[in-house]
Amino acid sequence: MPNQEPLQHADLDWDENGQPQSRQYGDVYFSRQSGMEETRHVFLEQNRLPERFAALSSGRSLVIGETGFGTGLNFLCAWQLFEETASADTRLHFISTEKHPLTQEDLARAMALWPSLSALSSQLLAQYTAVHTGFQHFILGSGRITLTLLVGDVLESLPQLDAQVDAWFLDGFAPAKNPDMWQPELFRQLARLSAPTATLGTFTSAGFVRRGLIEAGFAMKRAPGFGHKREILQGNFTGLPATAYKPWYARPDHQPQERHAIVIGAGMAGCSSAFSLARRGWRVTLIDRHADIAQEASGNPQGVLYLKLSAHGTALSRLIVSGFGYTRRLLQHLQKGVEWDDCGVLQLGFDDKESARQQALAQHFPTSLLQLLEQNTAEQACGVGLHSGGLFFPEAGWVHPPALCQWLASHPGIERVMQRQALHLRHQAGEWQVLENNEPIAKAPVVILAGAAECVRFNQTDWLPLKRIRGQITRLPANEQSRDLKCVICAEGYVAPERNGEHTLGASFNFQRHDNEPSQEEHASNLSMLEEISSDLHQRLAPRLSNLEGRASLRCTSSDYLPLVGPVADAEAFRHAYASLLKNARQTPDQACPWNQGLYVNTAHGSRGLISAPLSGELLAAWIDNEPLPLPREIAEACHPNRYLLRGLVKGLDVTRQSTSKDNQQEGGEC
Repeated sequence: MPNQEPLQHADLDWDENGQPQSRQYGDVYFSRQSGMEETRHVFLEQNRLPERFAALSSGRSLVIGETGFGTGLNFLCAWQLFEETASADTRLHFISTEKHPLTQEDLARAMALWPSLSALSSQLLAQYTAVHTGFQHFILGSGRITLTLLVGDVLESLPQLDAQVDAWFLDGFAPAKNPDMWQPELFRQLARLSAPTATLGTFTSAGFVRRGLIEAGFAMKRAPGFGHKREILQGNFTGLPATAYKPWYARPDHQPQERHAIVIGAGMAGCSSAFSLARRGWRVTLIDRHADIAQEASGNPQGVLYLKLSAHGTALSRLIVSGFGYTRRLLQHLQKGVEWDDCGVLQLGFDDKESARQQALAQHFPTSLLQLLEQNTAEQACGVGLHSGGLFFPEAGWVHPPALCQWLASHPGIERVMQRQALHLRHQAGEWQVLENNEPIAKAPVVILAGAAECVRFNQTDWLPLKRIRGQITRLPANEQSRDLKCVICAEGYVAPERNGEHTLGASFNFQRHDNEPSQEEHASNLSMLEEISSDLHQRLAPRLSNLEGRASLRCTSSDYLPLVGPVADAEAFRHAYASLLKNARQTPDQACPWNQGLYVNTAHGSRGLISAPLSGELLAAWIDNEPLPLPREIAEACHPNRYLLRGLVKGLDVTRQSTSKDNQQEGGEC
């Protein structure tokens, strides 16, 4: 697990021409003569991008990797060239590392230097929010452009990347200014991540850089420099392919000729999965048993962007930080104040244990993400009286989940098939058939199960360790006094500011009931939570129990509280293929994983679906379309459904539907 340092933004000086220079490194970001022309010569031309973009065939993409995002100039120039030369049904995936990202204000000031790029830079600036340490994922250019920004030290972030890069922009500050980056390990990582025909361009001509790249597997040559530089370097990867991952986490070798997928379940996970494939050019059939989308757990009037983090860099915590940023960028497409609001979220330090946890988090994360507030300051931020201070997340807030689901599912590549219940799956002649009472609903080479705990109804996935947790929200009519509430307040439950004349209060955690009928007992429990959150707000609302309204739904979670996202193996064949792990769990057998080819799952997001489900849709699409993963490989494996097959095998447990309850009890503490 990488030791993630707190985020430090770039510290800049601006010269008389308005061009930035880094105080941390004492170096310029681009040529004083012409940054755009330097980028085109050093990176676009040396990687032969004009002809390579033009040669991309329908449905294909090209992956660029960069060290040092800086002002984003290289990215914008590559994007502009792609728009000018590539056909409309191709895609560009740009991956860049950056230890010290610019603030939004500084980035806007730098990008204003290039008016000819303003149509593109304005799109990036509109999405440049909630950028924190880790993998940050952006969708631009009407879905054709993907930017994955790896925020952190390059020698820590590149080893976490799972990708095949077609062209490298070896940028960053000069070796003499930034020697910590220009290390043999960097060159080895470039080789590990390179596609067989990868190319490379860099502004430096330093001998040790050329020799290091040659040793790593690149054929290097000198090329004419730009401006005052006499020479630069250009290279082609001639080395051996990277070593494969463990077979049970390898990518399935399944590339169907027809880019058609079926998604079962039209909640947040299903709509996110459908959108992520549709924006890549897939035809998607979205099936749900209800008359409209977002009718179950994703149908609440207000959901909270709730960040339950860890100071120890756990997989779940890192997933949440990346997922939070991605969801916040998606919300820019919705109507602020009606469908979402970044009013902030206060997590109360309601007891000594929680207060100690929050103090540790405040030391680990930057104030742009979270701030530790004393009681008086917290009350000013929230507008109501509180029993304690807590952690304030200024970029967070509430969302109307159905609005986000509707936006995701409105992509023209998605066909909705409502009021049909998928009961069985049958694989025949390379296609999956989805059946309702033995009647085919749809067929396609790829199926994604995203129906929460309903995923276990199918024979192929009845071993998944899913559990249901009932949650009920209470709708409280707002009044003049309650409208003083400025932000979401969380403790054991949450209360949100007014939306459409109501506050949302909840949500209960009920492990005994599995129905969706609201109960007066849970309304009463929610009111007790409200009094614990703020007795002041409780008095202002003065709710009457007999008149309360709300809705109940079932969350779905796993025994280790991480979602299940990825391809699905044949459970019985998996046990036979890797039976040797029963004797030696440390060995790595060379057998290929026995997949249910074309079958995937995206479920078990619990109460964090607003944050984890949309990015999981991107992760799933990357698995399916053989793209760079939008999360560190370690996190992708932690979310992979095969983790349970592997654990069960090592522990000598039979992975069957009947053993699920027992396995949940044994593995419940593995978080």
